Amino acid sequence: MGEKEPQRSIEVVIHAPTQRHRDGHHATLPERCPSILTRLHAGYFRITLSLGCQALLWKTLTESAANNSMASYNKLHLFPSFTFQLIWCLALVVLLLLSLLYTLRCIFRFHMVKAEFLHPLGVNYLFAPWISWLLLLQSAPLIAPDAIYYQVIWWVFVFPIMALDVKIYGQWFTAEKRFLSMLANPTSQISVIGNLVGARGAAQMGWKECALCLFSLGMVHYLVLFITLYQRLSGSNRIPARLRPVFFLFVAAPSMASLAWTSICGSFDILSKILFFLALFLFMSLACRPTFFKKSMRKFNVAWWAYSFPLTLLALASTEYAQEVKMHIPSGLMLILSAISVLVFVGVMFSAALNVDQGLLEDDPILNFGNNLGSRA
Repeated sequence: MGEKEPQRSIEVVIHAPTQRHRDGHHATLPERCPSILTRLHAGYFRITLSLGCQALLWKTLTESAANNSMASYNKLHLFPSFTFQLIWCLALVVLLLLSLLYTLRCIFRFHMVKAEFLHPLGVNYLFAPWISWLLLLQSAPLIAPDAIYYQVIWWVFVFPIMALDVKIYGQWFTAEKRFLSMLANPTSQISVIGNLVGARGAAQMGWKECALCLFSLGMVHYLVLFITLYQRLSGSNRIPARLRPVFFLFVAAPSMASLAWTSICGSFDILSKILFFLALFLFMSLACRPTFFKKSMRKFNVAWWAYSFPLTLLALASTEYAQEVKMHIPSGLMLILSAISVLVFVGVMFSAALNVDQGLLEDDPILNFGNNLGSRA
């Protein structure tokens, strides 16, 4: 009898805030928006990854069109000149909103953030907010890389990536239950992309040694990840069918590596071309298997944004390749990949706008894991 009474009191405490909120009585901040703070996990930063990368693509295309007189570049002038500023401002607003909401989640739903860190998929998306800010910084229209506040902001966003690297990469070869062979999945490549994005920013500031450090750290772990995932070990088979768009991250990592190495060397050299061709081959391999993604396309979910981000990085790498190899085929490839990237981005954005309620109400593997952990706590 002594054990049953505390259980009843706990149930009253859990359900009482929800009832007060429905009745319109006074409620604290976490009681007013329990659904958003509970459902908004780090995976939603896929949206800002796509927006920031798309802004960077438009900035690169605008600068390339201004500095190149080839006929293929002249077609870029057909787009309004304010497109880049519009996308960048939209990316900034969305990223600020998501960052604010996720900060509130860290304060009022910390057990769920902890659950994300323990989840083999969710932990990788903890890199996404910092990568989004770095992409937005590199595409900023009014901030030069040699400005002191650019360098300070870069350090603010790179430090959390390095902290997560030390924690996660250390677990891969020291923690008995968190070996890479047990946890590896396509989203693990986001940590690699974070190092490469940071390396590109450091190279643009002229910090070659820092850029090489981040690049080497990312590429060594990328090689290990790529071999592990290519062997189809247990981790890669844990991806639910509706999350299969994350397989396009196979395209994102070598594309970003090509861009980072180009910034470090100052030219699109042989290594940059090798990485670009690898990304192009992986994209063609995935594009030739539409049935693999059939189940994930039946109903909209936030994982659809995983299509846009890697394709945009591939298009960015193709622009660097076209600038280095001034021929019609590379220029045509740049236009095709850029058009595909823009079309996919627009399509996913409209789908998200039409299903905005569904996006926050869907069940998510990371969310379910967090709820189960919270119920056991």
